[in-house]
Amino acid sequence: MSKKYDFENITKEFRKEDKDCGGAGAQIAMLTHKLHHLNKHFETNKKDHASRQGLMKMVGRRKKLLAYLNKKDPETFGKVTSALQIRVKKS
Repeated sequence: MSKKYDFENITKEFRKEDKDCGGAGAQIAMLTHKLHHLNKHFETNKKDHASRQGLMKMVGRRKKLLAYLNKKDPETFGKVTSALQIRVKKS
């Protein structure tokens, strides 16, 4: 049985502890993986507007988490954005 999202392996790099799956870095990694999966979905399903709305909500949530992580722990923010290849605006 294969899982669509194997969060254990996705978040392994961004955890602070072994059981950490709720930290900002881990959440950003999970959202990024889901966003990549949805982008592949939209290449074949161009008219799936309901899923596109969900994609936009995930993008907003990831943006808020990135802002939080940048404010609280800039060093981890740099590691997460470079490892996941996330482009961010410099303010």
